[in-house]
Amino acid sequence: MPRGDGRLSHDLDPQRPGPQDACGVFGVWAPGEEVANLTYFGLYALQHRGQEAAGIAVSDGSGVVVYKDLGLVAQVFDEPTLASLRGHLAIGHARYSTTGASNWENAQPTIRSTSSGTTIALAHNGNLVNTAELEKEVAERGLVADGSTNDTSLVTMLLASRPDLSVEAAAMEVLPQLRGAFSFVFMDESTLYAARDPHGVRPLVLGRLERGWVVASETAALDIVGASVVREVEPGELIAIDEDGLRSTRFAAPEPKGCLFEYVYIARPDATIAGRNVHAARVQIGRQLAKEHPVEADLVIPVPESGTPAAIGYAEASGITYGAGLMKNPYVGRTFIQPSQTLRQLGIRLKLNPLRQNVRGKRLVVVDDSIVRGNTQRAIVRMLREAGALEVHVRISSPPVSWPCFYGIDFATRAELLANGLDNDGIRRSIGADTLGYVSLPGLIAATEQPKTRLCRACFDGEYPIELPAGNLIGKHVLEGVGRRVVDSAPAAPHTNGSFVATPGGVTANRP
Repeated sequence: MPRGDGRLSHDLDPQRPGPQDACGVFGVWAPGEEVANLTYFGLYALQHRGQEAAGIAVSDGSGVVVYKDLGLVAQVFDEPTLASLRGHLAIGHARYSTTGASNWENAQPTIRSTSSGTTIALAHNGNLVNTAELEKEVAERGLVADGSTNDTSLVTMLLASRPDLSVEAAAMEVLPQLRGAFSFVFMDESTLYAARDPHGVRPLVLGRLERGWVVASETAALDIVGASVVREVEPGELIAIDEDGLRSTRFAAPEPKGCLFEYVYIARPDATIAGRNVHAARVQIGRQLAKEHPVEADLVIPVPESGTPAAIGYAEASGITYGAGLMKNPYVGRTFIQPSQTLRQLGIRLKLNPLRQNVRGKRLVVVDDSIVRGNTQRAIVRMLREAGALEVHVRISSPPVSWPCFYGIDFATRAELLANGLDNDGIRRSIGADTLGYVSLPGLIAATEQPKTRLCRACFDGEYPIELPAGNLIGKHVLEGVGRRVVDSAPAAPHTNGSFVATPGGVTANRP
């Protein structure tokens, strides 16, 4: 029987998923602590960033073991499994696929041994844009792939292809070759490493335990394991942590371009990015929305959960009562049962249901985080009208999403983006709203309290801060096509529920 993959909400309409999250990464160096358990809880706090697969790598100083599988963190790991993962350092990953299909072979952390006997495990949040170029180098070096088709495996292979160098020295050679967004946590038998691309597109933070160190995608993961926030890992920085302490090296000059969409949707509201609390930023976006798009109404309601802070801000600034109008089923996305055609037709109703007594006879302001294809908003407007709402005024806490992301968010293609083909009134008619208002890009940027020059805004304005490759050598499945020459020559890794270790040459071997 297949294990749950957390994708029921996508499988309602597999051809039309909404924006998908980036991945979550976590690493800990803490001798004397139960590092696998700490990593489990860190990943649990980062589950919102990826629900397709989860994995943990640990080392006790003599070897690196990885346990990974498709599914949510709580589905992949149980107490006996965690108890078997003993060591003093660990890394973990919660995956949403941005390069490579959603299968077991592409689950992370990736693992690879060098001919000198060192083992490297790596977890990645982000997406590289020179994947085809890296695949070519892997082929030229004669490296044999392990059946995976993601950019993370290529980086791991390149790190492991320099047995004459330490892992740290190999990283200083490999990291400058990478283009795109990456927040890495990786490890060998004795050392925890963390690295962030020169633009710092995806977040990565450093924390301190009483007896060790932690790195994670978001500050919320530090909170859950009792670590204090030290600072962000800087763009272009490589950190190494071992028994000699923490050391930092620059592999590239920083050119900060943090992802603006993290503030809108991806990050947890209790996270802090670049010194700005995400919840506070979203409330401020709501206030700005009320200033830019006022309307006479009786009730402001959020689309839970991502629309809640902005709805609070809109109500506060407009003076309109804030209330609940939609209830979310908290268990959607936690089953592998495929919905029937009848349930598919119900669509969004499996996730949200209107509070009829609250919305009947009311003029509503409905606040959501974004519109990508418009399917969710269209269904919500229809539900609210059927429940008796007199008017439905939609307010969106981001500008129109008009461009795809190549840096770690799996948006639709540009042809599928609703805002690419319609103006504001066309979108309003498409979703069936009485009025529609998006926050302006300057208003959104102001709410982050970051300078425009330090933010990646590509999905909103089409200005990509990292150069994209020419032609079609980019995309989620680039290695399923471009990389066939290498992948076809390698034995496929068996799909088993268990841990495995890397052997010299990179072929994985199951470990009971």
